[in-house]
Amino acid sequence: MARRLIPCLNRVLVEKIIPPSKTTAGILLPETSSKLNSGKVVAVGPGLVDKSGNKVPVGVKEGDTVLLPEYGGTEVKLGDKQYHLFRDEDILGTLHD
Repeated sequence: MARRLIPCLNRVLVEKIIPPSKTTAGILLPETSSKLNSGKVVAVGPGLVDKSGNKVPVGVKEGDTVLLPEYGGTEVKLGDKQYHLFRDEDILGTLHD
């Protein structure tokens, strides 16, 4: 049985996207060539409740590709996969094609 993590409050579970280390032609790329820190949203929490009792939803949804800060987040290992847990306000933005 596979485990599934559902984040609490305004937290977002992200699987970081690892840029390729070489091209399809076999040319090795330096590590600094594509330092874009992005990830795919795997799960989101239900959101926060403000002082008035209103629910403030999380700004991203499952499946979104997001831009992440260079540092931060909490590493989480589920099975053999590595994920990161971020607060909604720590995510810098969403990436669209």
